[in-house]
Amino acid sequence: MLPSKALSSKHRSQLGELFGELTSLGIDDVGARRVCDDVDRPGDGDSHGFLTRLINFTEQRVYWEHGVAYHGLLAEPGVQDGALDHLKARAKALTPRSFSLIHGDLHRRNLIVDRKGDLWAIDWELAMIGDPLYDLATHLHLMRYSAREADRVGELWRRAVESRRPECVKGWDTDLNVLLAYKRAQSVYTDVIRGALALRRQGAEPNRLQLSRVAWRIKRALGAARLPLGLESEPSVGEVITAYARWLKA
Repeated sequence: MLPSKALSSKHRSQLGELFGELTSLGIDDVGARRVCDDVDRPGDGDSHGFLTRLINFTEQRVYWEHGVAYHGLLAEPGVQDGALDHLKARAKALTPRSFSLIHGDLHRRNLIVDRKGDLWAIDWELAMIGDPLYDLATHLHLMRYSAREADRVGELWRRAVESRRPECVKGWDTDLNVLLAYKRAQSVYTDVIRGALALRRQGAEPNRLQLSRVAWRIKRALGAARLPLGLESEPSVGEVITAYARWLKA
């Protein structure tokens, strides 16, 4: 696993190579069978369609199909039906970018360092074809870099991608904020549900330390997604703990 600190110059360079290599593989260069339905495959360069489908997946599959039992937990801090509508509107303004292969989950645990000190990406379960900027947004969101390091990695991505396929960096500095907003909103839905599942395994009276850890994670997620989800306020840790305790007993 990649160490929990800023990237070394060597690993930063190798990460840039990975970004460049991924972007160099366009739709016609990937021979793997695609498992999504045709209706879920936006045309090459349709960045708006790509993000809209991701938002719809979060709304329909995560929130409506699998998250009904957790709607109360989401509603307490203000996450209501239609909370993602604002993001859908922002997605319409995305700049068209040629699609490429995307890893889809480039976080610290999926970037390993071998005995020679070289960086490798593992766990390609979420790989897909789409807007290459999504990989950068996902990476920045999950890595929790300092602002300075995030800017450095963003510029690293731009240089690496521009050297391979210049058309893939169009509008990246503006559109990155929209994709990051989606990742922050998405995390609220997944973190609330994962937290509930983890606590439910412990029964109606979960370990207090575990409950506190889940509450802090949810508070951070809600704070980061306050603007994307249009939340009026951010709950306290105590309020999140109370919400989970009430949900478990019910």
